[in-house]
Amino acid sequence: MNEKENKQPSLQLELPQDVAQGEYANFAIITHSSSDFIVDFARVLPGVPKAQVKSRVILAPEHAKRLLAALQENIFRYEREFGPIKIPTQEDRAVAPFDVPKGEA
Repeated sequence: MNEKENKQPSLQLELPQDVAQGEYANFAIITHSSSDFIVDFARVLPGVPKAQVKSRVILAPEHAKRLLAALQENIFRYEREFGPIKIPTQEDRAVAPFDVPKGEA
């Protein structure tokens, strides 16, 4: 095999303007069937009793597993550069992450 045969074609991604800003999500729900994984990304806000799904991604099982591996690799790189990501436990918080009392003035 020469170098040209060994190269895979490059994939170009288009990032439309309306997608480029992204959506902030601090909550995800993952469900699956025999053929798909569904990931709903939502935003939970203090004092708001209902979370709104901002984005839904549907993946084939093979792609879900590839995503898991890619996330793990990126978390490893992040922690190597910036230090461990700490996830507070219930005992570390005065209030659970989404059990936020409603603020009133």
